[in-house]
Amino acid sequence: MKPRVSIVTIAAWTMAAAWAIVPRAVSTADLPDAQTGFSDLTNGVLTQAEFDAARDVFNEQESIADGLGPVYNAQSCGECHQNPVSGGVSQVTEVRAGHTNSFGRFFDHPGGSLIHSRAIDATAQERVLPGNETRTLRTSLNTLGDGFVEAISNTTLLSIAARQPGLTGGVIAGQAIGVPVNEAGGVLRIGRFGWKDQHASLLSFAADAYLNEMGITSPLQPVENTTNGRSVAPYDHVADPENSGDDVESFAQFMRSTMPPSRDPELSVTAEAQRGERIFSAIGCNICHVTSITTAPAGTLVNGGELVVPPALGGRVIHPFSDFLLHDIGTGDGIVQAPAPANKMRTAPLWGLRTHDRLMHDALSLTLTNAILRHDGEAYLTRARFRNLTADDQAALLAFLSSL
Repeated sequence: MKPRVSIVTIAAWTMAAAWAIVPRAVSTADLPDAQTGFSDLTNGVLTQAEFDAARDVFNEQESIADGLGPVYNAQSCGECHQNPVSGGVSQVTEVRAGHTNSFGRFFDHPGGSLIHSRAIDATAQERVLPGNETRTLRTSLNTLGDGFVEAISNTTLLSIAARQPGLTGGVIAGQAIGVPVNEAGGVLRIGRFGWKDQHASLLSFAADAYLNEMGITSPLQPVENTTNGRSVAPYDHVADPENSGDDVESFAQFMRSTMPPSRDPELSVTAEAQRGERIFSAIGCNICHVTSITTAPAGTLVNGGELVVPPALGGRVIHPFSDFLLHDIGTGDGIVQAPAPANKMRTAPLWGLRTHDRLMHDALSLTLTNAILRHDGEAYLTRARFRNLTADDQAALLAFLSSL
């Protein structure tokens, strides 16, 4: 059942939504924007030579001799994150599954909700087993600019979450969750990476991907996956030789050194796209797809004290068009990744949207309009406002989105 909202609340929200949410301690006018671009250039965290070397590791094709598998989804990070440059999105999806009982309690598929699409031996191949009727696809995510996202303070994300109910009469309320930072001994930090905000640090995120997407262990993820809950020992004849964690560190450093996606230089300056941006805020899209966020100052300790925000990332204004919080917009995939509930997903950052041809978490929306119209739950009033726009205003909004 949708929450009831009074006419007074709707009117107040309409007025409030005209103002972009920019949580910050000081005016963003006093701080530089992060440099953007789809390029193979460093943002300054690494030297260009170091960046090039880390990118090569990110793109390296793993083989069975390198410890690939026995069950896996891809042979390199770049295989899933490469459009239009290494670190971007792709058309690759993964499969998740489990069982939801009559009381609404979710149980992982045997071996975990991730169903690996590939195996080094046909008899090790995973598949969705009977009785696991909760099934979903998840698209690969953009990682460009994620170093700046890692550098956002917990306080900033909590500030965004705290303001949303007041701006929307309680309709929108983003959820911030604490997740373990593996390299800090499991210290909790607010999650911001992955469709369920399951990671807060890029090092933890990289180790998770190395294990769960390529089947290679590391000191932060030392236990091999199973195949549908069965041991992979009969198929795992090669010890993971790169278990020192050097590759995981390179993955993380590469992502920290990438620039955020840039806007389309021609479309973004058109009158139509600029009008569409104003409409985007006026109908409330910017409540969750937050336009501007400021990173923590250089020198700030984050990730449980394991990372010092470097000058290249600190005190920068970014334009991710996301709050990095969990919301129920009616498209939850049914999968619980505790503490993230089944009905909530992370707000998709819209930077780089023009490089996506398959939208939403499951890649099942092939047009921007369809993706907007799938929004429900906390976003149902915003969707209604979109439907009530004139054809010209809808076209302007779509032009703006196409410029991102």
